[in-house]
Amino acid sequence: MRILITGICGFVGSSLASSLLESMPDAELYGLDNFIRPGSEENRRRLLEMGVAVQHGDIRHASDLEALPPVDYVIDAAANPSVLAGTDGQTSSRQLVEHNLWGTVNLLEYCKRYGAGFILISTSRVYSIAPLAQAEVAVVADAFSLKPGATFPSGLTAAGVAESFSTDPPVSLYGSTKRASEMLALEYGDTFGFPVWINRCGVLAGAGQFGRPDQGIFAYWINAWLRRAPLAYIGFGGKGYQVRDCLHPRDLVPLLMKQMGAGAGAPRVINCGGGVANAMSLANLSAWCRDRYGEHLVSAVPEIRRNDIPWLVMDSSLAHDLWGWQPATTIEAILDEIATHAEAHPAWLEISGSL
Repeated sequence: MRILITGICGFVGSSLASSLLESMPDAELYGLDNFIRPGSEENRRRLLEMGVAVQHGDIRHASDLEALPPVDYVIDAAANPSVLAGTDGQTSSRQLVEHNLWGTVNLLEYCKRYGAGFILISTSRVYSIAPLAQAEVAVVADAFSLKPGATFPSGLTAAGVAESFSTDPPVSLYGSTKRASEMLALEYGDTFGFPVWINRCGVLAGAGQFGRPDQGIFAYWINAWLRRAPLAYIGFGGKGYQVRDCLHPRDLVPLLMKQMGAGAGAPRVINCGGGVANAMSLANLSAWCRDRYGEHLVSAVPEIRRNDIPWLVMDSSLAHDLWGWQPATTIEAILDEIATHAEAHPAWLEISGSL
């Protein structure tokens, strides 16, 4: 099988590439990356050593796709993944749309031309912010949890956010570009007869991630704590009680292999998250870091930012029921892997452009 991975020199793309080669040694992997993210050259060298054909190109430019060979499947892991993108005063809203939506259009035209299947690595941030922000929560062991006995919107339970939860705006500019990409991908696939799968992922985390405060928070927090770099709890009283679940990208590979072998049938849109078992608050993460590295001051910024929500955990039971899929890497293993990498790479925050 010939597979093209976009954004292949990012954390997610490179992790998927190496894990796919382990599981599918006869696969031919091609990669496309624009190398604008600091640290991407680190992954490029490693991928080339594994025999992956990595090509410089930007999915925003249709002409950059013209020299690519035909493949059987495209796995789209190229995106600006920050929920603050386009609104933080440091990034362009137009560029966000160009990266995350027009890039998808160009890839779908490529799939149309060659009849290639398309897998979009989407996000939990396509779900509506208002009902998530208004959900009643209680503090348990320094972490928010859904308040027992409270009434929640359809699709939200103690197991997390399901695919049936609202995707009505606002979902952030980032979330809206991914939601629009989902809809276009499904339309293209139905109209032009190629398979499309949408995998909505929670926070993706693991060793070698280019963590920043607005993305890759688990990797950033551990690296910053180890180096005594400034850290802050932002919003919700500045206590660090907000909760996210995390998933290692390599755990997606068994699911991707089944999807690439299926062609038709199951619902096209599924959640792929770590779930309640792999969820943690920032305060809990600080306690983990404190046990490993000792004390470190975390400042408090009580004011809530636009698009912040207290509790977002993915309910991936549909993926389990349809595909027999569930996360294989525990959150403890993910954190230990990040920490081991951080200890071995003392300049990682500088390499990844975080300092």
